Amino acid sequence: MFSVQPLKRIMPSQSEKAVRFVALHAQGDVFVMPNPWDAASARVLTHLGFEALATTSAGFAMHAGAADGARALQRAAVLANCREICEATPLPVSGDLENLYADDPAEAAGTIALAAEAGLVGCSIEDWSCDPARGIYAFDHAVERVHAAVEAVRALPFPFVLTARAENLVRDVKDLDDTIRRLQAYEKAGADVLYAPGIADVATLRAVLGAISKPFNLLIGSGNAQLTVADARAAGARRISVGASLARAAATGFLNAAREIAEHGTFRYGGSLLGGKNMDPYLND
Repeated sequence: MFSVQPLKRIMPSQSEKAVRFVALHAQGDVFVMPNPWDAASARVLTHLGFEALATTSAGFAMHAGAADGARALQRAAVLANCREICEATPLPVSGDLENLYADDPAEAAGTIALAAEAGLVGCSIEDWSCDPARGIYAFDHAVERVHAAVEAVRALPFPFVLTARAENLVRDVKDLDDTIRRLQAYEKAGADVLYAPGIADVATLRAVLGAISKPFNLLIGSGNAQLTVADARAAGARRISVGASLARAAATGFLNAAREIAEHGTFRYGGSLLGGKNMDPYLND
């Protein structure tokens, strides 16, 4: 059971956060890295005792009033949100930066320096182009993009954890063999962590983990909510994230309450709410 933990009054340096983040991946056990979408949610998760956080592109999009992957959410806005979260917590934060906001490998790699400037100590690069007409990048192009990002990471003055994502399983390409092939190529290109969202069961997770040697991030959401930390640990996953599911949980509560008012003219939802003072311990230093 998590309990409210006091935040450190002295914020660690970015380098200290970076070293801690690397160590979490090397400790030999799985850790949960939940996904805040703003400063307040980051502070709550910090108080609950988690050891690292990751931003969520879909959660931030919802927060900003846009669809996930919307072109309206430009790189600058996403990185500003990352900076807000990094400044709110003493924990290491990794950024969900989609395709690094460019198709060209060199242009995509240029986002790495900006991510570091925003306070992040890691980020992901995915092989989904963010363009439904183009879909998943061709294999060789996707590998070239990861290699360019790795080179950019190595140029930073502190350790920066690069996560390479193979997006097939959540982009209507139900090809596990190609997903594994891509993960293996991204590992060879130098990615620190591998990630294939859309794994629905332990058997598939074991098949993926049996084909790679770098730490693997398991995404748990509505499609595989039956999985547990114990399942991930037994299979050998090193890291768990939850994507936009916490943001969606908050949105679900909001929408249900608003619908009650609009459709029934009642306010029963208010009887089960936390009071303002109940939240204060999570938001204060």
